[in-house]
Amino acid sequence: MKAGKNIRAARAAVDHNRQYELPDAVALLKKVRFAKFDESVDMDIRLGVDPRAADQQVRGSLTLPHGTGKTVRVAVFAQGEKLAEAEAAGADVCGGADLVQRVQEGFLEFDAAVATPDMMRDVGKLGKILGPRGMMPNPKAGTVTMNIAQTVKELKAGKIEYRVDRFGIVHNTVGKSSFSEQQLHENAKALLDAIVRARPAAAKGQYLRSVTLSSTMSPGIRIKAGV
Repeated sequence: MKAGKNIRAARAAVDHNRQYELPDAVALLKKVRFAKFDESVDMDIRLGVDPRAADQQVRGSLTLPHGTGKTVRVAVFAQGEKLAEAEAAGADVCGGADLVQRVQEGFLEFDAAVATPDMMRDVGKLGKILGPRGMMPNPKAGTVTMNIAQTVKELKAGKIEYRVDRFGIVHNTVGKSSFSEQQLHENAKALLDAIVRARPAAAKGQYLRSVTLSSTMSPGIRIKAGV
């Protein structure tokens, strides 16, 4: 199938043999935009780690300076006063064992999940459902916590979790194409800085193998790496 003229023009504007400085990549991404909807802007970071090794896992979370531009629906698994705390903080759905059962029955109308430690025995049953979707509460990501109110507010404000996949790649959304160049630059730099700080001691050689910025419809734009 032949690519449309807008796609061909966008591809032609990007030098695929060049690695751009981050500000230049962001400016170019804005320049080649042609979609009539507000595209997501994504960053793919290929790391020099062995994802199969326990001591080379790269995982964590951060709150992007300008959020992701997405409305995040948060589910909280808790009991007692923590349920009221979650509701007051703006959680979209709250519950205990009843919510676990709803999810087992197919309810998945949320984008992120938080749980108190005492609920993890029940929430653990949802591993096969929430795990593949990247929504399983996890202490390392800060989503298994007693500090429910703060965590819900952070997720609503644009807190994201990053995690290296089995191919050694971290993939995250860093904003929307409607964001300003400064907002996209600051969000992307915040993610890159977090990944660099999370470098495992066991990782040898070049850590950032490649970094690519793209929007939903744009070609990938390579960014200078090599840290």
